Amino acid sequence: MRILILGGDGYLGWPTAMRFSQRGHDVHVVDNYLRRRAHAEAGTDSLMPILPDLPARAAAWHEVSGREVGVTEGDLTDPQLAQDVIGGFRPDAIVHYGEMPSAPYSMKDRDHAVFTQTNNVVGTLNVLWAMRDLTPDCHLVKLGTMGEYGTPDIDIEEGFLEIVHNGRSDYLPFPKVPGSMYHLSKVHDSHNIHFACRVWGLRATDLNQGVVYGIQTDETRLDDRLATRFDYDDVFGTALNRFCVQAVIGHPLTVYGTGGQTRGYLNIVDTLRCIELAVLHPADPGEFRVFNQFTESFSVMELAEIVQKAGVQAGLDVGIQPLDNPRVEAEVHYYNPAHTKLLDLGLRPHLLSTELVGSMLSVIERFRDRVITEHIDPRDRWRPAT
Repeated sequence: MRILILGGDGYLGWPTAMRFSQRGHDVHVVDNYLRRRAHAEAGTDSLMPILPDLPARAAAWHEVSGREVGVTEGDLTDPQLAQDVIGGFRPDAIVHYGEMPSAPYSMKDRDHAVFTQTNNVVGTLNVLWAMRDLTPDCHLVKLGTMGEYGTPDIDIEEGFLEIVHNGRSDYLPFPKVPGSMYHLSKVHDSHNIHFACRVWGLRATDLNQGVVYGIQTDETRLDDRLATRFDYDDVFGTALNRFCVQAVIGHPLTVYGTGGQTRGYLNIVDTLRCIELAVLHPADPGEFRVFNQFTESFSVMELAEIVQKAGVQAGLDVGIQPLDNPRVEAEVHYYNPAHTKLLDLGLRPHLLSTELVGSMLSVIERFRDRVITEHIDPRDRWRPAT
């Protein structure tokens, strides 16, 4: 297949590109290096050193594997670029990671919120219009987020819900109550993609992904030059990845509030498999389908306790330090989302364990001198000062 990966320089995008390339697909990646610029602005960086740009990464991949990955450096908010790359490559599938992916970033201030919504929503609209006009049979696999749903006091279904009202019923999109400007941009994406499928007959799979953890995949293990980025800071670092870095450097694990916030999680290896399953089993023309992409649910405190146990087994002194929660979120809530569709397609999850966390700690230890400690604790609050 011809597979176009948007956001191909990112934590998930680069391993996805290598995975499909290794499987023999024709792969092309696009990125404008937004994540790199955001880190430069903040004074932070990936824990794992990565090559300076996509041409260098593609060259290293070719040297190691003998396979090619095509590269376009550019911004999807430019409609001409979206048309040129989609019309020129003519993909069978588009894997869309190409957005600003951080809730804390989107809540810093007005400028960051406006940028997040403009970048994410406009970029996706440009992709949809290019698909409509140039590759209407292409399958869009869009990375969404479980954060679109929020934490409702009912079971969360996979995208849609049977609703009975005043004696009538319909099958409608599940209500969305996102918790940040970033998650809100993802809700806008979902509505726009659903519209494009209903009205233009496009085909799309919206993957509402949980929080991803992990450092290595089969492809990144082949050579250090193939490493994907690994963020641990307060803006781009996800909870488990951040906790593991904190454990290695002797920093208390920063649990926000009571730690009862519960979310879905999955290993980076399972993310790649989920994307592969979605691409190899495409939606039908006109179909907008939603898969909840996670394998297990944990509270933040449960994650901290797993990392603490793994740290103790590795001879580390790991403490847990609750912090006043900088976010606005329920710290005690009901959480029971469905996630069967990817399992039905053949996903066999890699579940979280102290042994897996221990292997992460050993990799992090190699790069502990790269940790920028002053950017671990949260610096931005989501509620205005009073």
